[in-house]
Amino acid sequence: MGVEPMWTPSPERVERANVTRYLRWLGDRRGLRFGSYDELWRWSVEDLDGFWTSVWEFFEVGGPGEASAPAPALAEGWMPGARWFPGATLNHAELSLRRHDDHPALLFGNETGELGTISYAELGRRVAAAAAGLRRLGVAKGDRVVAYLPNVPETVISLLAVASIGAVWSSCAPEFGVSSVVDRFAQIEPKVLVAVDGYRYNGRWHDRRDALEEIRRRLPTLEATVVVTGPGREGDEPPADPAAGPDAPAGGTLTWERLLEDGAGADLAFEPVGFDHPLWVLYSSGTTGLPKAIVHGHGGIALELLKSISLQLDLGPGDRFFWFTTTGWMMWNFLVGGLLLGATVVLYDGSPGHPDMGALWRFAERTRMTYFGTSAAFVLASMKAGVEPAGQVALPALHSIGSTGSPLPPEGFAWLYEHVAPDVLVGSTSGGTDVCTSFVTSCPLLPVYPGEIQCRSLGAKVESFDEHGRPVVGQVGELVVTEPLPSMPLFFWNDPDGERYRDSYFSTWPGVWRHGDWIEVTERGTCIISGRSDSTLNRGGVRMGTAEFYRVVEGLDEVTDSLVVDASDPGGEGRLLLFVVLRPGTDLDDDLSGRIRSAVRTELSPRHVPDRIAAIAEVPRTLSGKKLEVPVKRVLSGVPLEKAVSEGALANPDAIHQVVALAREG
Repeated sequence: MGVEPMWTPSPERVERANVTRYLRWLGDRRGLRFGSYDELWRWSVEDLDGFWTSVWEFFEVGGPGEASAPAPALAEGWMPGARWFPGATLNHAELSLRRHDDHPALLFGNETGELGTISYAELGRRVAAAAAGLRRLGVAKGDRVVAYLPNVPETVISLLAVASIGAVWSSCAPEFGVSSVVDRFAQIEPKVLVAVDGYRYNGRWHDRRDALEEIRRRLPTLEATVVVTGPGREGDEPPADPAAGPDAPAGGTLTWERLLEDGAGADLAFEPVGFDHPLWVLYSSGTTGLPKAIVHGHGGIALELLKSISLQLDLGPGDRFFWFTTTGWMMWNFLVGGLLLGATVVLYDGSPGHPDMGALWRFAERTRMTYFGTSAAFVLASMKAGVEPAGQVALPALHSIGSTGSPLPPEGFAWLYEHVAPDVLVGSTSGGTDVCTSFVTSCPLLPVYPGEIQCRSLGAKVESFDEHGRPVVGQVGELVVTEPLPSMPLFFWNDPDGERYRDSYFSTWPGVWRHGDWIEVTERGTCIISGRSDSTLNRGGVRMGTAEFYRVVEGLDEVTDSLVVDASDPGGEGRLLLFVVLRPGTDLDDDLSGRIRSAVRTELSPRHVPDRIAAIAEVPRTLSGKKLEVPVKRVLSGVPLEKAVSEGALANPDAIHQVVALAREG
């Protein structure tokens, strides 16, 4: 194809890679030998039973004395409804806490400069105490515990404590507005809420006490709330009073410290659960209504994260694994998976751009990171800010940089190699909340090409389908998965007949998972993602769907209809455009624009405040009434209007011309 690689692994890097050790293990234990990564990948997606039992055994999921994995790995292989490892029992928290020594489990920092460490031994003690405290609050197997917490150790401890009981975890970041939180948590009827009373971001303290009280009022199933004092509090801000007075809603409150005191001295115990017992609930971005409550299982997530973090990202017990994320993004759950391998998980709570775009690079130096995970938007923002990490910080241990959230363009790759480190694996990845992993990812055995993702993930039969459902190579098509993965959702909450689940992924091609990304699989096996084929708004790591946006904006009396379009450049974070249809006699003056922005900031998130608001006569819609976010975005990215949408399918063809014209003005 005429493109030279930007990086090629050295023989030494290949020799010490985890996937090389795995290949030797396959040869010794199974008599299987593969001459290339592509050969290994093809075996992994053609012999699903052989591959996933090998993952179980290689990572000793059943313990070091277990000779073989439970058989079969895949009892029923259709989608949806695949059944993995029937009869097997395990516990995700137990697998995450197999290490009991003084090795750092968590390394955590924030905007105030705090840097702390919690060892595996101490993490186990705190998880045991938190679990005992939660049991005293009545939490039992199958109950839901939800968290409104930032990226701090208490959140990790809470997750592991909940999982150890066999209860079900779910979290939102504290910058989420009240409606966004309630839209998610109310669906799963939680028993206990663990929440922060405030958080620091971009140099400012954000008090969340009023929001917390409103969330509690709107979650009637709560029986208790555990309040965590937010780190980095301003000196004149008193901490929350957990005894919130006679009108305190939804059960009692207690401090995080009291929860641990109530469970002090408890032994670390784990409830054995089935392979497909619910572990946590993640949420879709709410593009077509309420966010989908996506349920993942203990076993499927454990196997997927072990495989991805070890074999694809090349991390192990000696690594310090970081990803910049919030607790409302699946990358937080993925990051905590580093504990499954005995690695040190590095947490950062705060803005990546405070006090400047060099903050995270300095944090990488202080923590001696080996893996720096971030987003394409952050890479491009660092580039535009003129940051020079290679000349400003020392990163001798860094061996890989991960990028996700949106496609990393070639100039992003070039900047990382020229201005950060010339001898690192730049691993662009792409996956989804739906599976809490990457479909296409990195591999330490392969070269890195600009703008391309190195490979398809082991065990993931990813293909590019044309409009006729035929696999294609060398051209853009729909990203599909044609064989099941263990971390695919068990089900959606409150979807008893599975109709919403089927409609979300399998309505285009029955039995084939359609993900909603445009992908090209190249002749050499690399992948190029060219963006979403749906309309998710991903701003600064906070994913949100347009349906959530509309519920807030159209809640204002003056606004009768609206259309939001993320007009970002590929891999970047550009303009968020909001078009509003107003009631007759209403003008879009500064007052109304300010109230719209305030509502979005308060109810959704500060990162989704529109960059520009314009009034229009009508929202462009299809004949079936669907708004045209994606076609407008495609037109703004350079696709001719006639290729982005068929005007014959529109209820009001003139409306899209007005929107596009207004968008191009600013």
